[in-house]
Amino acid sequence: MQPPKPLIFFDGLCHLCNGFVNRVIARDPEGIFQWAPLQGDTAKKILTPEEARTFTSLILYENRRKFYRSEAVLRILIRLGGAYKLFLIAFLIPRFFRDALYEAVAKRRYGWFGQSATCRRPTPEDQDRLLP
Repeated sequence: MQPPKPLIFFDGLCHLCNGFVNRVIARDPEGIFQWAPLQGDTAKKILTPEEARTFTSLILYENRRKFYRSEAVLRILIRLGGAYKLFLIAFLIPRFFRDALYEAVAKRRYGWFGQSATCRRPTPEDQDRLLP
């Protein structure tokens, strides 16, 4: 399965992840991205069981490639354009440093930001961009 647009897989129960998706939606009026919860059917079709276990917060799926951790976040932000293109400079930081910071936040995200009992529900305006 290859979605026509870049697809952001996110933890649908995580308030931080939902906040990130909401921020992307607000800055993506052209509809560059689609998204799907990691707990959903689309994730089960595209991600391997190992990926689903290992990468529990955010994955970018684009052109049959998967991007994880800091690279996923940076690629999403840069793709939004505008001032977000300044994040290109972050690629000068070695990946192991960026990913270590990403993992430190990801491990603590429920404690710091909380979690929901159910996945994010789309608004009528963004219904067509949310995959199950």
